[in-house]
Amino acid sequence: MAIVSPSFYIEENILNEAVPFLEKWGLKVRIGSNAAKKNGPFAGSDSERLHDLQEATDDPVIKAVFCSRGGYGLSKIISLADFSALKSRPKWYVGFSDITVLHLWLSEVCGVMSVHGEMPLNFYNREKTSDTFISLKNALFGDLKSHEWTGNVYRPANVSGEMTGGNLSLLYSLTGTQGELSTNGKILFIEEVGEYYYHIDRMLTSLKLSGKLGGLSALVVGGMNNIEEAKIPWGKTVEETILGIVSDYNYPVFFRFPAGHIPDNRSFYIGMQAAIEVHDSRIILRYKL
Repeated sequence: MAIVSPSFYIEENILNEAVPFLEKWGLKVRIGSNAAKKNGPFAGSDSERLHDLQEATDDPVIKAVFCSRGGYGLSKIISLADFSALKSRPKWYVGFSDITVLHLWLSEVCGVMSVHGEMPLNFYNREKTSDTFISLKNALFGDLKSHEWTGNVYRPANVSGEMTGGNLSLLYSLTGTQGELSTNGKILFIEEVGEYYYHIDRMLTSLKLSGKLGGLSALVVGGMNNIEEAKIPWGKTVEETILGIVSDYNYPVFFRFPAGHIPDNRSFYIGMQAAIEVHDSRIILRYKL
């Protein structure tokens, strides 16, 4: 497997420490030649970041590609990447946050599944739960069968559909591109960190106006962390804001899914069929393998 840095830069010692972490799972790890470079906030120039992503994609020996961290930068290079090799040799791509761009491009343009999961930046973060890494390992080896969590449920119903989504800001930013989100009949996951309350409303309203929220099978809300007030108070919680925007629809809305910029960041599959069962406040998501 390979570790690449397609977004913000990461310290070289963090990259090196990720190697034994993954090797104890029986993986052979190769770090991209530009993964520790720094160009402003980015891990090298656009061409250097693209080089590592392309090399890992084309190499038939590589079975999984970990993105070292998020931040920003993938959208600057994603349209230049050639993923045609995946038609005959699919592989796992792993990450979250800014890596939402890669997940959506793989799903919408290439028809390839991927893993929304923790990245090397946080492998030794003591705040992360054990389930964060258990689910990551299981996802990589094809052993991830289900998730169970407790959270508020609105319009409860058992549903099924393909999993899609990721960081709300990145989903919003892909509108009008090849990687634009398609949602009809799907289970849409969203998460966010460090935004203003009204930004959450603005991005979801934009998705609603573009028809992305009308035909969902379900909406699943993960971590909504460090959401802040602007100068003029918003006056609503994130949950109230989301429910107000989707009040016209009939599908269920599930909160507190354990994924996103939170300590319990469990891996899940983007592009795989799943079913959700509701047992009062206990929610179970099972994959249709």
